[in-house]
Amino acid sequence: MRIRFKPWARGELEASSFYIDNPEEYRGKWKNLFEKENPIHLELGCGKGGFISKLAVQNLDINYIAIDMVDAMLGLAKRNIEKEYNERNIPIKNVIITRFDIERILLILNDMDSPDRIYINFCNPWPRGKHRKKRLTHVRQLEKYRQFLKDNGEIYFKTDDDGLFNDSLSYFEQAGFEIKDKTFDLANTENFWNNIETEHEKMFKEQGIKIKAVIAKKK
Repeated sequence: MRIRFKPWARGELEASSFYIDNPEEYRGKWKNLFEKENPIHLELGCGKGGFISKLAVQNLDINYIAIDMVDAMLGLAKRNIEKEYNERNIPIKNVIITRFDIERILLILNDMDSPDRIYINFCNPWPRGKHRKKRLTHVRQLEKYRQFLKDNGEIYFKTDDDGLFNDSLSYFEQAGFEIKDKTFDLANTENFWNNIETEHEKMFKEQGIKIKAVIAKKK
């Protein structure tokens, strides 16, 4: 999603206690950045932070890392996280945001970091054949995630795009993941997961587009 340049974002991020500007230096050491040694969950492509801000504040016993590659997005994510925590008068201790290209994720994470879960929400569908390898759920990317995701760790993925979803089901199986559960209509599937709606999700639902979701487990 395109977003206008935010001249304030870089300065606010650099001044933030929960933003990391040099993630390569923490490869294998992310656990050391958190106050408590809790399970780590990872969001790839956090955008404006609407999802991670609500998820993290509701689960203080989980440590979260949220990644995006656009300063403007991360600046808005920072503000959304602060808003959620300030409303509850809770210090921000269990979430970190950082800027990095997810295609090169093995430069910042390894098996010493071993997150239990990865969230991928409404990533770019890259519908053209020659661009499909850029998908965050493509086999090429899933094989990278396997190198640091904990054994039996899970990927939670949701999208509005039928083509991306159907292809992703195949990608997961090709990359050695087990499909634990899936739905082609998340809004009308009871007890699928404790869903937090993203900005994109609300927009698509208003347009009558069904949200598809899957939980895939590393075998």
